[in-house]
This record gives sequence, C-alpha cells and structure tokens, in this order.
Amino acid sequence: MINQKRLWHRISELSKVGRQEKGGVTRFSFTEETKQAKALVSSFMKEAGLEVREDTVGNLIGRKEGSRPDAQTVVIGSHIDSVPNGGDFDGPLGVLSGIEVCQTMNEQGIKTVHPIEVIAFTDEEGSRFGFGMIGSRGFAGTLQQEDLQHVDEDGVTIREAMRKDGLDPDKIADSARVGNSIKAYIELHIEQGKVLENHNLPVGIVSGIAGPVWLKWTLKGEAGHAGATPMDIRRDPVIPAAQIIKYIEEETKKYPTAVATIGKIAVKPGGFNVIPSQIEFSLDLRDIHEDTRDKIEQAITSYACQVCKERDIELEISTLQRVPPSPCSASIQQSIEEAFVKTGKEIFTLPSGAGHDGMQFKDFCPIGMIFVRSQNGISHNPEEWSTEEDCKDGANVLYHTVLQLAGGQTPKSCG
Repeated sequence: MINQKRLWHRISELSKVGRQEKGGVTRFSFTEETKQAKALVSSFMKEAGLEVREDTVGNLIGRKEGSRPDAQTVVIGSHIDSVPNGGDFDGPLGVLSGIEVCQTMNEQGIKTVHPIEVIAFTDEEGSRFGFGMIGSRGFAGTLQQEDLQHVDEDGVTIREAMRKDGLDPDKIADSARVGNSIKAYIELHIEQGKVLENHNLPVGIVSGIAGPVWLKWTLKGEAGHAGATPMDIRRDPVIPAAQIIKYIEEETKKYPTAVATIGKIAVKPGGFNVIPSQIEFSLDLRDIHEDTRDKIEQAITSYACQVCKERDIELEISTLQRVPPSPCSASIQQSIEEAFVKTGKEIFTLPSGAGHDGMQFKDFCPIGMIFVRSQNGISHNPEEWSTEEDCKDGANVLYHTVLQLAGGQTPKSCG
C-alpha cells in the first residue's frame, strides 16, 4: 500500500528543521524555522504530483485534482509548527501521511471523483502568540482582524509577524472556503495518551474532540492561629475544597469519556502555622458530549454550594473559557471502520482529550480523526515517539478512508 520507508524518511527529514541542541524541535509560526519546514514539505508535495500554493494566512496546500473539479473537496490536514522542544510526530505525521496517500494514489494511477487537498495549517499549537489554530480559523472563516492583535513575548503582533513573513493580514478573509465546498475533513494524529498502548493497538478511531470548560474556584473563610483556634470553630476553606475536589473525581468517573483536572492550587496567606483564609483551584473539565460535561459541572456546583453553606465558607466560581466539544461525523467514522477492516486492524474507538484543528470545522463540514499509538503516551516532549510500523498502519487506514470518501477508482486494464 503506502510506501513505509518514504514516509519514515520524510518524518526524519522534517524533524531536522528546528532541531534543538538538547533534543526536540522548536518551530513557531512566521519564523525562519517554519519557513524552512514549509519549503521542505512543499517539495514533498511536488514530488507527490500535487499542485502547491499558500493561502493568505500561510496555510500550505497541496491539491490532487478530481475527475470533477467542481465537486466538493476532501481535506486531509494537520500542522507542522511545534511547542518549544516538541516532538517529531505531533502534527507532521498527519501532513506527511496525507502527502503519502496522494502520492500512492498517483503512482497506482488512481483517480478520484472529488479533489483531495493536503493542508499544513498555520500555528495549531499557539506557542508563539498564546493564540492557536490560526490557519484552521482562517480556513473556516472565523479568524477576525482583532485576533491578529495577540502578541508574542517580544511584543510582536500576529499582524506584524504576518507582514514580515510576506503575507497581507488585511486579506485573511480570502483564505476562507465558501459554504458547501468541503465534503469532509480527515486528520491522522498521534494519540498523545496511553489508551491505545494499554489496549496494545496501533491505531484507533476518534469519536470526538472533547471541549474544555475552565473554571476558577475561590473559597474564602477566616484566617487564624493554627494552635490557638479549636477545630470546631474554624472557618478553614481548605477542608471543603478538599471535599469538592474528591467529589469532582468521583462524579467525573461515572462517565467514560469525561476527564477532570485540578491543575493549579493556591492557598493564602500560605503560612505554615496559619489557618488559611482563602484557597483557589482550577478545574479543567472535558467531555466529547456537551450535555454530559454540563451535567457533571452542575452536579459539582450543586455539591460545592451545599458543602460551603454548611461550613460558612464563601464560594466564587469564575468561568475562564467554555469551548464546545466537536463530535466526529458518524458517516466518516463508518468509512474509517471500513478502512480498518480492509487493513486487518481491530476496530477501536476513543475520544480525543486534546484539541485539534478539526475543532474549527464543527459547524463547517463533517470531521473525522484517526489516532496512532504514542509510546508511553508522551507528547509535547523530545521523547515523543511512534514506531515506523504504527505510522505505516495509520497511513494505510488514512489511505483507504480517503479513497472511499473521495470516490477513488483504479483504471481498468485493456485486453
């Protein structure tokens, strides 16, 4: 099927761009490293027989024409930017596998009814400006001029960085695709977790991309002397906070696709022998089903209000962000399942807890994702690794999925 050695070679070659002395790669948007990476990927696209261009937000696009150029386009996408000292596979695997899929089709003389585009989206990670998915937002038509005012640590805005990179920020709207022009968006990506590894499986079908709600919890009580204040008259906010955190875990575990994380905790005034007057903690709550996530949030909030009332503790809950989940298309999941059967892989479905460019297309076109096993679940780290064999398996599943979605046909031989 796909050329395993060629795919692996290209992954290796791209990993050299932005390589750091202590390991890992750093490729931020609108930098020399990313320009070099795009030039290399562009050369791969041309070798694959694709027509290559760059749109007004810097998305690199390789197009394989269909027998009906006016037909809806099947898009294979991911990204080639990175976090600081990131790994070799997060993003690049999807882009390079998409190129390999198209090159294999061309080498086999396969024509598709629908055009196929492989896209390396600009700045999925958001590492430079603290604002990610610039390219996919532009593609979906949701990138706004005010978004370009985000700045990096040197005070450079996205707008300024785009101009320096040869792009015209006043034309970002030109990157948006018209209403019904995209048939499907499909992405191959490393899992960035341990679910596939724990099931000893190389690939999986993504059921949806979880949407996070970020909440800041503040519990206020009354400070006092740790030795001179009896336990039964204290207004210590740490104890109810601990009860709430324990309840968060218990309640979230009731739902297989939900996850909850307490990432930050701060106690004030922070003295070793002082009863705290205040505790703050963060909650990152995610699920691929918005109603499930909201149900968990409501249960937690109700319990927290009850606990704090009983203990005479003031409770404040602030919403920092609320992102809707992005369920994957049932029909595309079915196409991926058929590809699993053709490649002899065990069908296994799992949610994506991490965000991806496909989230931007939730209301724009049907989306689907394929996960490839991550060794030890490591990602955003120089130790990030997926085996050559697993990458090949993922690319083969992608090949059969796209072939089905794009209406591929092998030329009939004469005689």
